[in-house]
Amino acid sequence: MRRWLSRGPLIGVVVPVYGVERYLDECLRSLVAQQHRRWEAVLVDDGSTDRSGEIAEAWARRDHRISVVHQANAGLGAARNAGLAHVRGDYLAFLDSDDLLQPSAFSTLVASLEESGSDFATGSILQWRSEDDSAVDDPFREPPWMRRLHHPPAQGLRVEDRPEILGDVFAWNKLFRRSWWDAAGLAWPEGVRYEDQPTTTRAFLDGRFDVLAETTYVWRIREGSITQTRATVQDLADRWETKRMALAAVRAHGDAEVERVFVDRVLAGDLWRYFLLVPGCTPEWWRLLRSGVLEIWGTRLVESGLPPVHRLAGWLVAEDRRADVTALMEWVGGLDGPAPRAQDIGTGAWRLSIPPSVLDETTVAPEALRLRDHEV
Repeated sequence: MRRWLSRGPLIGVVVPVYGVERYLDECLRSLVAQQHRRWEAVLVDDGSTDRSGEIAEAWARRDHRISVVHQANAGLGAARNAGLAHVRGDYLAFLDSDDLLQPSAFSTLVASLEESGSDFATGSILQWRSEDDSAVDDPFREPPWMRRLHHPPAQGLRVEDRPEILGDVFAWNKLFRRSWWDAAGLAWPEGVRYEDQPTTTRAFLDGRFDVLAETTYVWRIREGSITQTRATVQDLADRWETKRMALAAVRAHGDAEVERVFVDRVLAGDLWRYFLLVPGCTPEWWRLLRSGVLEIWGTRLVESGLPPVHRLAGWLVAEDRRADVTALMEWVGGLDGPAPRAQDIGTGAWRLSIPPSVLDETTVAPEALRLRDHEV
């Protein structure tokens, strides 16, 4: 058995641990169940106040491939960086301690990299709403946007070949060649949320990579806690900061088309989640939202890849029309389907049709209401 385990490349796995006593056992069972058996994991207990540290230590006693590092709470980025200092291996993986690996995750990613010689590989993901009773019949779902980013699969890509892949911002669905990671000087930002995007952006900009269609990772969605956090000023400030960091790297890369796709499709992609929070937000949060929109896009969100209603919301945010954004989001939230459309008799062009009780369309720039051909 020992001779069999010694064959094949060694994968070093960094698992940051904080407040996950409900989920850690299940996470580590998925690690131990990997078809690729040659791995070593460092669990970084980031000052957990529940039983997470004890559970981690119990796993280390059960499996010699697992070790534990304890530290004062410093956040996810710092915990990952601490793990990097302790883990060894030919390849490097990151696993969040409330998620799961598919059984074939490591074997699939390793096989691609051994064949291609690329610097890292990225697999698709499943979202798992484990606490959503309404999803009990089909709790696992590959997000359509992730499926789009990962098709067709390909090896040895550069970011210019597929710039929209920059939207695959996650640390944990990837396997990195450790020698390349170290040579590229990669690390995770510390003291800020959304630390994945700046580092994965740099990886895509600097390296050659494989894009796999297979789902290798299961991302547990705990939506209630995410939504509550997103509504805070600190969360939004962190979001803007990591967007700035990633955008600076893209601009330094110097490819105009990559930058255009990144700004219009990747950076804009999650804004709709924040627009939904405008009803009931504080004045400080609103000012921060608007300042970030103006800094990165100005009025350019009307050209972005956002859905039509959210392009309109972005235009209204830039115009400082909070009451109109509130009315629009509340109205959209009550619709059973897409927002109504209307066609201009003279030009044949299509646009959103917003009721006057929600928004006075005569006060809105035509481009903020305009629909694209595929949206009709």
